[in-house]
Amino acid sequence: MRVAVVSESFLPTVNGVTTSVCRVLDHLADNGHDAVVISPHAGSPSHYRGFPVFQVPAVAYRQFPVGLPSLQVDRVLDEFAPDVLHVASPFLLGARALSAARRRGLPAVAIYQTDIAGFAKRNRLGLTAPLAWQLVRRMHEQADRTLVPSSAALADCLAAGIPRLARWGRGVDIDRYHPRNRDRAGARELRARLSPGGETVVGYVGRIAPEKQVERIRDLKGLPNTRFAIVGDGPATPAVTKALRGMPVTFLGRRSGDDLADAYAAFDVFVHTGCEETFGQTLQEAHASGLPVVAPRSGGPIDLVDSGVDGALFEPGERSGFRGAVEALVGDAEQRARMGEAGRRRVLDRSWDAVCAELLEHYEQVVRERTALAAAAAR
Repeated sequence: MRVAVVSESFLPTVNGVTTSVCRVLDHLADNGHDAVVISPHAGSPSHYRGFPVFQVPAVAYRQFPVGLPSLQVDRVLDEFAPDVLHVASPFLLGARALSAARRRGLPAVAIYQTDIAGFAKRNRLGLTAPLAWQLVRRMHEQADRTLVPSSAALADCLAAGIPRLARWGRGVDIDRYHPRNRDRAGARELRARLSPGGETVVGYVGRIAPEKQVERIRDLKGLPNTRFAIVGDGPATPAVTKALRGMPVTFLGRRSGDDLADAYAAFDVFVHTGCEETFGQTLQEAHASGLPVVAPRSGGPIDLVDSGVDGALFEPGERSGFRGAVEALVGDAEQRARMGEAGRRRVLDRSWDAVCAELLEHYEQVVRERTALAAAAAR
């Protein structure tokens, strides 16, 4: 199969969209498919896994490149002649690609992954949430299928009137993220740095941006025998650093690969702080690493955490709920171990190979449906 992948984010930018796109490309390469990538110009590599990467002009917003609509999208589609278009988290660039696909009769799958309506409201872009949803609906109406990552995202998209929806989750590298990593030298050295006196380590991994609400960790101030670690970077780093001043917190910066796996292995409890996640990939990585997860009862985490079994969900507006959930785990090593084991079991069937095989089934289905429609129209 020939797949044109248009992504609003790609390397070297690291986030959930980039991660999922790279894993999809890995699966395509490993299974003999062909692909091209179109992404914003931001220092991206010229190739990934042997697939060419075409860059379009972009503007920077809050340290994030935003791809602009470009005629290059049309040229690449015409020259590559894909069987299907995959559009990851469509915005300006993705909207252009979906429009081009519709004009060419090219089957298109759109991946809903970013809460654009919430983003617009939070950043005061002059768009009301209803108007933002109207724009999102117009983009996704051009796709043959929109794949959503969670039950909360599905409900939001249904309420907005987006047609042709289906669920598609995200995979996790269950080999890289594993409880056995605690015995690796890198994890032990980091653990000694984070917990010099044997304290319980509460950790966060992710982008440090306003929507992630990392400053919520200040609600944990004063927990006895507890230290904190934050992995990631982003535009809200100065504000978060100020909010957490006086707390025993270590900022570890952005990490990837084995360094990131070692960070998870050095934690005892994983906390997720934002309320606008359509999925929550770091929660799966924490579970694969054998950690209990504490997260808001909002968005993607609702599907990823079985409260009381492999972690705890707290009501987003209740500060005491967040603190109480973390405090209970900090004070109970047996419960942490039990929930960590349950979390690991929860993700064992979510390998990227399994998830990407499911995605290819969606590709094949939209191709068959489009072919049938064309045949019916020709009669």
